[in-house]
Amino acid sequence: MIIGIPKEICPGEKRVALIPANVAAIVKSGHEVIIQSDAGLASGYTNDQYTDAGAKIQSNRDSVFSDADILIQVQAPGANTATGDKDLGQLNSGQTIIGMMDPLANPNIANDYAKKGLTAFSLELIPRITRAQSMDILSSMATVAGY
Repeated sequence: MIIGIPKEICPGEKRVALIPANVAAIVKSGHEVIIQSDAGLASGYTNDQYTDAGAKIQSNRDSVFSDADILIQVQAPGANTATGDKDLGQLNSGQTIIGMMDPLANPNIANDYAKKGLTAFSLELIPRITRAQSMDILSSMATVAGY
């Protein structure tokens, strides 16, 4: 399975969907990770850190979208209302997208994903319960923002 991490294109977004430590764990489990060149730079992670963790760097954003089985973004189409349509156009039937999608404020995004034949996981809808705490991005981002 190929997991793709494109550089965030939402204006002002400096986060990256996976840090090198997460990449190393995914690669160790037998999956391939491709990341767009400099995708982690605004978050303080260099291309070398990603390659050291086992990721492959892609200079071409289109290649990240076309080669990946799963795409992970911080602000996927739906949450990224400024430029997310560009990414939505690059997604292909059968792919899975994981990220913030803001489907409650933008309910049409679910229809857009369904029409394209995509599987989508909107991370901000993961329940805020103890069992799911390690996946709860609202709590984790609030913690990071607090520091």
